[in-house]
Amino acid sequence: MLDRAINQGITGLEELEMGAARIQVDDKRIINCRADLNQLVPFKYQWAWENYLHACANHWMPNEINMAADVALWKDPNGLTEDERTIIKRNLGFFSTADSLVANNLVLAVYRHITNPECRQYLLRQAFEEALHTHAYQHVIESLSMDEAEVFNMYREIPAVARKAAWSIKYTKSLGDPTFSTGTVENDQRLLRDLIAFYVIFEGIFFYVGFTQILSMGRRNKMSGTAEQFQYILRDESMHLNFGIDVINQIKIENPHLWTEALQQEAIDMVREGVDLEYTYAVDTMPRGILGLNATMFKEYLQYIANRRLAQIGLPAQYANVSNPFPWMSEMMDLKKEKNFFETRVTEYQTGGALQWDDAT
Repeated sequence: MLDRAINQGITGLEELEMGAARIQVDDKRIINCRADLNQLVPFKYQWAWENYLHACANHWMPNEINMAADVALWKDPNGLTEDERTIIKRNLGFFSTADSLVANNLVLAVYRHITNPECRQYLLRQAFEEALHTHAYQHVIESLSMDEAEVFNMYREIPAVARKAAWSIKYTKSLGDPTFSTGTVENDQRLLRDLIAFYVIFEGIFFYVGFTQILSMGRRNKMSGTAEQFQYILRDESMHLNFGIDVINQIKIENPHLWTEALQQEAIDMVREGVDLEYTYAVDTMPRGILGLNATMFKEYLQYIANRRLAQIGLPAQYANVSNPFPWMSEMMDLKKEKNFFETRVTEYQTGGALQWDDAT
């Protein structure tokens, strides 16, 4: 295999260097690394490897979750209000498109530009989890016998969904551009900006109205199977966000010349624009208050989240005197509760921990 690779004239970041000195840990870099990408160890970024292990320990599958109660409620003409049905359909429409877009960006773009093997190991796991999420939405849609064409085309037909999808595509276009490569200040800044758009806004802000709406229904024993699917997805997305923040900050540490005042201001503007788009989505999906929620509460929640996201990448808060109106969402992310699957019993399911199984009694 090595001889064939040499004969084929492999070039670029993954060029085989015969006779070169052994790779040292300091040779590794998040981007623009010229070291052999196959050198997984020694680790330079232990946090990336730990994220990979934590993700593997928290494995789940959509078809493990019982959807029978959801099916009965959905088929009951008096089971849900029209507003509640709109929330379910709108969120399935957005999320099914969003996670497909995330998976495409990871596989076709982010993986190509992140030149560190332990980070790439996690990205492979994240790509699988995005596939699980798309599977989960399909599982819900199929279980409820929804009009699949209606749901999967909402990003084309529903303005509030379309605006978020269009914004995300605009800021991640360069990631998927086959002619784009890092190595210059301009392109490295472009990559950093697009990673902020991808992780901080797209995954870190755009998902949270939908998560809150669906999980609030589950707290009221409505659409409990769908809510459980979203609960696991939220847990995964929290880990994706943390990994992305670490990657962004590591790029800044290794390349401080990229983090100019102009780029910092652009990042702030992007976050503020993301908050506005997500609030518009909240108003569209919830024009009237239901589930103990209303659109005004979401404005404060999104501003609270935005301040947290900005702080995570070293930028100042933009919204004064805001707090979290949904403290129960933090509990939802922990998942420290029993879950029953098939013939066994889960005694603990927590972020960063493995499932512990007791024999069924």
